[in-house]
Amino acid sequence: MLNAKLIVDKYFRTGETDPRIFGSFIEHLGRAVYEGIYQPDSPFADEHGFRKDTIELIKEIDVPVVRYPGGNFVSAYNWEDSVGPVNERPKRVELAWQVIENNHFGLNEFADWAKLAGTSPMMAVNLGTRGIDAARNLVEYCNFKEGTYYSDLRRSHGYEKPHNIKLWCLGNEMDGPWQVGHKSAAEYGSLAWETAKAMKLVDPDIELVACGSSGLGMPTFGEWESTVLDYCYDSVDYISMHTYYNNHADDSADFLANTVGMDDFIKSVIATCDYVKGKKHSKKKINLSFDEWNVWYHSNEADKKLEKWSHAPHQLEDVYNMEDALLVGGMLITLLNNCDRVKIACLAQLVNVIAPIMTSDTGAWRQTIFYPYMHASRYGRGTVLTTIKDSPKYDSKSYTDVPYLDSSVVWNEENNTITIFAVNKSFEEDMTVTCDLRQFGNLKINDHIVLTHKDLKAVNTEADPDNVAPSHVKDDTVDNGKITLILPSQSWNVINIAIM
Repeated sequence: MLNAKLIVDKYFRTGETDPRIFGSFIEHLGRAVYEGIYQPDSPFADEHGFRKDTIELIKEIDVPVVRYPGGNFVSAYNWEDSVGPVNERPKRVELAWQVIENNHFGLNEFADWAKLAGTSPMMAVNLGTRGIDAARNLVEYCNFKEGTYYSDLRRSHGYEKPHNIKLWCLGNEMDGPWQVGHKSAAEYGSLAWETAKAMKLVDPDIELVACGSSGLGMPTFGEWESTVLDYCYDSVDYISMHTYYNNHADDSADFLANTVGMDDFIKSVIATCDYVKGKKHSKKKINLSFDEWNVWYHSNEADKKLEKWSHAPHQLEDVYNMEDALLVGGMLITLLNNCDRVKIACLAQLVNVIAPIMTSDTGAWRQTIFYPYMHASRYGRGTVLTTIKDSPKYDSKSYTDVPYLDSSVVWNEENNTITIFAVNKSFEEDMTVTCDLRQFGNLKINDHIVLTHKDLKAVNTEADPDNVAPSHVKDDTVDNGKITLILPSQSWNVINIAIM
């Protein structure tokens, strides 16, 4: 049995969680849109063609914001193709994923779907093949009330009221050579600055996300962020981060240790933002939008065999296992523990494409990663307490001093509850965790949800959707405000505690 301790103080607070930290992402990629959220010929479709079964699962997670329409897709996207009568919309060669896009689902359909799904849009503009003019026209179409060309065009399309989209991405991964319209940091920073100015002149109330590096491993990482912010610091509100982890080496201990790397990544970007702030003698603080993060590798080989120029192929359809759920849980804990600066985050993606939700013509089901994502969204809203972990550690191939315990403590004053999120990374030993919460008075454990499986490679399928599913633990104790928890080996845990 491993032994660990959590040390917290109710007055030492990391920050409040912005609900948008539990966001997600829908790109025109694979079956994310077509057959994922939109499938008019499905028995599960409503009168608009939206799949009701996926909407219900998205509501179960309580996703606050969804990034759209990309992703790499956006860098050669003409938004005008996606509005107006569906039968008049053009089919396009889609360069990013080498498919055919028919534009049957577009901007207005997404706005309608977002309302039904109980979420808000995070819209991206094309700064690859397009720029200032298309971006400001798009804001006018979406947010201007009436009396101008683009606002009246929207009204002619049947949308009398503006969509009032308030969160916008200035392009996507513009440092990546794979990106259509790839730019240097200076080229992108200058364009982002001018585009941001024009967009905010149309609607001063919008928030803007500048592109950071597309990954920690990019050779320009750090210098890219610094240069971009040198140009557009005063006109943007966030800078983006993206990361995906894989286990090609089948080294589970090293795979789960990636939470250490993710935390270092966040700290590095914060340091760069604050360097530019100091350099500019600015009082403004740039926060982070971690708007792509997940595990991604299972589908790599299958995707190499796909035929080009089809429509909505089975692309990037990772089937997630138990160890993926453990890392996703650890990544969510990392986001929570950096909530003072990470204000937006998007699990990429939401349905079918590297997603917590999968669909077929006969139903929809929850992948293993669905559960930590749903639990964090449901229980992780409130004040994150600064937590010191006294945990046994191990060394892996890529990291040293990796705690066996990943954890975060969230105090929801409105609901009068404390929630402890915890991952036990040990594959062999259970873990006893103690935490002194006497400052909060009398306590009662409402529930201890645990997700575990003896097989790290266990998956959920349509035929066996509950193979990896949460259960409940009853072995925890409370003694005068001192909590003792038992975390099973290789497990994700959510302990919800009532303050009496």
